Amino acid sequence: MSKIKIGCETYTWAMSGETYKNKLEHIIEVTSKAGFKGIEPDTGFMNGFTDPKVFKEALDRNNIELSVLCHVEDWRNPKETDAERKNADQWIEFMKHFPEAILLLVQMPGQDREHLKERQQNLLTCVNEIATRAAGEGVVCSYHPNSPMGSIYRTEEDYKILLNGLDSRVIKYTPDVGHMAKGGMDPLPIIKQYRELVNCVHYKDMYDNGKWAAMGDGIIDFKGITSYLKETDFEGWIIVEDECDAAITDPDGITMQDGVYIEEVLRPLI
Repeated sequence: MSKIKIGCETYTWAMSGETYKNKLEHIIEVTSKAGFKGIEPDTGFMNGFTDPKVFKEALDRNNIELSVLCHVEDWRNPKETDAERKNADQWIEFMKHFPEAILLLVQMPGQDREHLKERQQNLLTCVNEIATRAAGEGVVCSYHPNSPMGSIYRTEEDYKILLNGLDSRVIKYTPDVGHMAKGGMDPLPIIKQYRELVNCVHYKDMYDNGKWAAMGDGIIDFKGITSYLKETDFEGWIIVEDECDAAITDPDGITMQDGVYIEEVLRPLI
């Protein structure tokens, strides 16, 4: 049996604004019906589910695992602010109840890339410190860069700084193949170069003009990437995060459509 599992991210529903922010169990239900094995909620969707027991009961009702929990912050200062540290420690404590899952750290993109080197170093200092505390509690961490124009890690040169600056003893790397393509990179060679750091992978599709596409409609080589992960004995989660325009009005439908693509195209490869 393959040790690769495929889960779904709540950002597909976040594209609808506030419509689904208090409907996490509905999202879990749709994720399960679409054939996904796990879910990666953003902590902004966890209203009503911050009690690990209550959350686990909702997962069990739908035969879904917590694959990853996504925690987003600014981390613009040389060290965490008091509020940032409090938030991170809250989720570290939560994740102790889900020892097989990953705490994924994501920086909220800024409006520009001014003072880039300083901001890049500040981010590294903050996430390495969070991951060190998490590791002390038995919680596994990963970092996910993104690609909006204000992101401080969005180009290949940025990635060299990031991936050589993460403390690999306590934090690994989640490549997002769509964000990598948006930043001008071919995802597969970067994944190969830093394969030993990869403990989770995000899938989203993109048209050649840079717009996000529904999974399978764009230019991302999901077959090649999935085959490589299988060949190199990747053990972990591929997380689908579909950001196509149709998700704004029909995230449930897009998720069901993605489930069909995964069943027909990707699952035979793993």
